[in-house]
Amino acid sequence: MALDFAAGCIGGAAGVLVGHPFDTVKVRLQVQNVDRPLYRGTYHCFQSIIRQESMSGLYKGIGSPMMGLTFINAIVFGVQGNAMRKLGRDTPLNHFLAGASAGTIQCVICCPMELAKTRMQLQGTGEKKSKRKLYKNSLDCLVRIYKKEGIRGINRGMVTTLMREMPGFGVYFLAWDTWTRYLGCEPEDPYMIPKLLFAGGMSGMASWISTYPVDVIKSRLQADGVGGVNQYSGIRDCVRQSFKKEGWRLFTRGLTSTMLRAFPVNATTFATVTLFLMYMREGQECSIVDSEQQPVPLQPQTQPTSM
Repeated sequence: MALDFAAGCIGGAAGVLVGHPFDTVKVRLQVQNVDRPLYRGTYHCFQSIIRQESMSGLYKGIGSPMMGLTFINAIVFGVQGNAMRKLGRDTPLNHFLAGASAGTIQCVICCPMELAKTRMQLQGTGEKKSKRKLYKNSLDCLVRIYKKEGIRGINRGMVTTLMREMPGFGVYFLAWDTWTRYLGCEPEDPYMIPKLLFAGGMSGMASWISTYPVDVIKSRLQADGVGGVNQYSGIRDCVRQSFKKEGWRLFTRGLTSTMLRAFPVNATTFATVTLFLMYMREGQECSIVDSEQQPVPLQPQTQPTSM
C-alpha cells in the first residue's frame, strides 16, 4: 500500500508537470467572455500566453495541484483499494464503483485546490508582468478567499466537482482495467511500456469526455467573482446564462486542449508509476493485470487531477 501511494505521488507529479500548460489553456478558453474573446482557439491561446506572459504564464497556478497531490493520491489509492477489497469480485462494475467512491471522497481536497488553481491561472491575463497581483500564490489565494467568504467560499464549485469526479473516476478505472486486460500488459512483455502509455492515455481521454460539460460549468463557477462581481447565482443560473449566450458550443470550450493534455498526462502517469513499482518490487512477482489480484490503481490528473 505504501509503495502504491509513493508511486502515485511520483507519477502524479510527473503528470502535472506535463499537463499543466494545457490545463491553463483549457481554463482560459472555458471562462473567456464570448462577446469579447481574447483567444480564437487552442493554438492561438497557447501562442498568446507565451507572447504576452512568457512560458511561465502557462504554469500559473501549478502550486495548487502540486500542494494537493499527496493528499489526493492518498485518498484515491486508499479508498479505491479498500473498496475493491470490500466488493470482493474483480468485475468491470466493481472497478467503476470503486473508482467512483474514490473520486467522490477526494473532492474534499480537489475542489479547493482547483479553485485556487483556476484563480491563479486567470490572474494577470495578457500581462507579461502583473502590475497588481491579487494573490501571491495558491495558499495565499485560499487564505484570502476564506477570510472574505468563509468555508463556503473555498468550497465554491463543490457540487459540480462531485458531479464530475464521481462518474469521471469510475469511467477512468473501468477504462484502465479494460484496456490493460485487452492489451495484455504484463512485465515480461517487451512492449509493456508502449501498451501502458496507450492504455493510460486512452483511459484519461475517456474519463474527460464523459464529464467535460460539467467541467466547463465548474470552471465558470469557480472563476466567477474574480473581478469583484458575481455573475451567477448557482449551477442552474450558470447553465441558463451560458447556454442562452453561446448555445451547445459552450460545453465543448477548451475540449481540444483538454484532449491534448489528457493523453500525455495519463500516459506519463502510467509509465512512471509502473516503472517505479517494478523497480521497487524487483525480484518479486509483479503482474499489472491478474484476474486473482487487484490491479494497481492509477489516477488521472484533473486534474483529473486529474485527469
